Amino acid sequence: MSELKKELQMGFTHEHFPESCHICLIYENEQQRQKIVSEYIAAGIRQGEVVRYFTDQTMPESVRSWLLELGVELSEVEKNGSFGISIAENAYCPDGKFDPQKMIDRAVQRYGIAQKAGYTGSRACGEMSWALKDIPGSDRLLEYEVLLNTITSSFPHNGMCQYDARLFDGATLFKVLQVHPYIIAQGQIVRNPYYIKPEEFMAEKK
Repeated sequence: MSELKKELQMGFTHEHFPESCHICLIYENEQQRQKIVSEYIAAGIRQGEVVRYFTDQTMPESVRSWLLELGVELSEVEKNGSFGISIAENAYCPDGKFDPQKMIDRAVQRYGIAQKAGYTGSRACGEMSWALKDIPGSDRLLEYEVLLNTITSSFPHNGMCQYDARLFDGATLFKVLQVHPYIIAQGQIVRNPYYIKPEEFMAEKK
């Protein structure tokens, strides 16, 4: 099983990466975003992972067309539930408000279900612009990002958070950087030099 984890691919890069990886994509270029995101999703589907895409600004059909262009057959994986596209607001705030801990608990529960079902891992990709809609609890977004770094499940789980630099202010984006251990720079995953460990980040906020 350990060898399988080591060979998991991100799709847009051939570099090695941890078996569970919390990644930040801050972008301004839509073409570059499409390439990175589509190849990341496609790699998960091809590797037999359970893959979820949470969309806010992008039409679901656009995401599907990206994958079709890469030769990914979607009919079977959407039918059996291994791949799904959801509206971000509904996924992150199912009760009309955002509760970071409940979101984390649901994620861990999904990992357990996916592992029992025989999937090789779990992969999620979310457009974080939903947090700019003044939904109750959305001001706790950074708390959620920090909690993602505390998940100890041994099941391989990867997540990519997309932040549009044209929508978020610089101060927020710097804080976002601080809570992601890995970032995408020039199309490659790199260790984030600005990353602050969860306990240190929360201590600084007090």
